[in-house]
Amino acid sequence: MPTRAIFMFSRQSFSLVLSAVVAVGTSLAPVAATAQTTAKPAAKPSATSSTKPKPKAQGALGPQSGDRHLAFKGNGSDADSLWPVKTPAPLPGSILPAKRVLAYYGNPLSKRMGILGEFETNEMLAKLEADAAEWTRLDPAHPVQPALHLIAMVANPDPGPSGKYRTRMDSALIEKVYGWAKSKNALLFVDLQVGQSTLQQELPWIEKFLMRPDVHLGIDPEFSMKASGAVPGRRIGTYDAADVNYAIRFLANLVDKYKLPPKILVVHRFTPKGVTNARNIKLDPKVQVVMHMDGFGAPWLKRDTYYRDIKREPVQFTGWKQFTKAKNDKPPTTREAILRLWPVPLYIQVQ
Repeated sequence: MPTRAIFMFSRQSFSLVLSAVVAVGTSLAPVAATAQTTAKPAAKPSATSSTKPKPKAQGALGPQSGDRHLAFKGNGSDADSLWPVKTPAPLPGSILPAKRVLAYYGNPLSKRMGILGEFETNEMLAKLEADAAEWTRLDPAHPVQPALHLIAMVANPDPGPSGKYRTRMDSALIEKVYGWAKSKNALLFVDLQVGQSTLQQELPWIEKFLMRPDVHLGIDPEFSMKASGAVPGRRIGTYDAADVNYAIRFLANLVDKYKLPPKILVVHRFTPKGVTNARNIKLDPKVQVVMHMDGFGAPWLKRDTYYRDIKREPVQFTGWKQFTKAKNDKPPTTREAILRLWPVPLYIQVQ
């Protein structure tokens, strides 16, 4: 396969830089408010005087937020009450919310796309097992379901033979990664970067894999360029709720058609316009929707993005992205800090 076929404007380059710029916009200035008072001489308390309780510190965003960050629970955010989202009881065979999915992301054809191609296969799978064990130790109420998250369709900087600025991975490659997943009782996610194509045009291509009970779907708004007509990587793309709803209906129909357990749909997001009209996403009990915080950077910056784009726009379940390289996450957010988020992410992706 030529180099072009595996090119990706990944979150380790242009789009990651843009995500950081967006995430630290003026709308994310710290919101803590402090009362201004005039100092008075200290007085000894008397038997009849009462001491007013100190006002509870308000939550904050930004680099100085610390433990007061609004992405954590109990720091005064009105968004706390939006979670958990009221949805019908999970159908038999549902993975969420009983388990936490830990997914290793990337493409074996590139070391730059993520951990899936960064290490030799056995080493990568051993890391996944050890990582899963640590997450389960920290949160035994949600044992880990391991997964491999394969970029099965890669956005390109040139139109290619299809004219759609995307390349479909060969079925043999997808089968190989599926075999890796099966060897560890892991799920496989197939992720689509549609370029100037659409979900309507591309989802039928991947049905032959999605018809399997242990294969699920990821869609990446960053590389969906139909609204702008731009070249992938030169501008951040977008999906509307209507696009997400189409993917939900497509998966729900597969569940009915092939008598499958519920599917998981992962929707990546790290900008406000990454998913427009999220309130109009229509849930179906046959499809479990994860809105996945896909940004990079310092822990406070990623929490800012999580608060703005995920917590304040509830859909169903939430996810969190971790990078293996310090140049992307400076420093990486600890597992313990991720477990303090509200809502607590039930999908963790490692790139």
